Amino acid sequence: MAAGPLLHVSDLHIGSSDQDLEDVAGGLGVLVSEIKPALVVASGDLTHRNTRAQHERAAAFLRSLGPPVAAVPGNHDVPMLPPWRLINPFDVFEEQWETIEPTLESRDLVLCGLNSVRPWLYQEGLLGVHQLERVEQTMSRAGPGALRVVVLHHHLTSAPWRAAKRPLLGRSRALSRLARAGVELVLSGHVHQASAAASREFHWHTAERPLVVAAAPGIGRPRTGRHTEVRGLQVCRAEETAIELRVYAWLDGNFSVVAEHRYPRHQDP
Repeated sequence: MAAGPLLHVSDLHIGSSDQDLEDVAGGLGVLVSEIKPALVVASGDLTHRNTRAQHERAAAFLRSLGPPVAAVPGNHDVPMLPPWRLINPFDVFEEQWETIEPTLESRDLVLCGLNSVRPWLYQEGLLGVHQLERVEQTMSRAGPGALRVVVLHHHLTSAPWRAAKRPLLGRSRALSRLARAGVELVLSGHVHQASAAASREFHWHTAERPLVVAAAPGIGRPRTGRHTEVRGLQVCRAEETAIELRVYAWLDGNFSVVAEHRYPRHQDP
């Protein structure tokens, strides 16, 4: 995969209010033509009720943007109720994407998709030991200069506004393991708002090998009572010495930059 920015989208909630998606689709196409992303990263809740039709529409929309897509499921991408929620819960998602944990490896990018959804939980997410070991094994193959990314649905850091949603269970352990594996950027969604922070700002266990933790605002609005939530996305660029994040919000019929973050990359001696 050639070097280029990552377009990070999340929480489309196809099937809840598709008019919202139709409103932003044209603007998203314009943005893609401007920034020319190398990859679209979709961090879960692609659908609202996990129907086959919703998954088909979500996949068609994401693929219509042009670049390759790396997608992981969210808690809305599994059946809502038992017993279906507990029996092959990811079948319909995998019909479109083949896997719930995509891996991409190239000279410029190494990306691990992780499924943080646990069907016996509702909102909360979790990562298992074997998943973290897979990240360590994959990142060990990354060449010098390659951007090392993990994507999952559930957030690791609390959101600045809608903070009632609990972050990933066991997040301190997971964050330490990801840092030791050499991960530089963790992308997530779930909270429908943007946030970004370098681990050195809040977690001393990752001080030696810092990483950036970022959540994207949602594209969709799953409930009318949350009409004040910004619809938006993130664009991630890696330079030799820095990672740049730009947050775009849907304002006045266009995607506009509303925040920019820049973080130094770890330099091996």
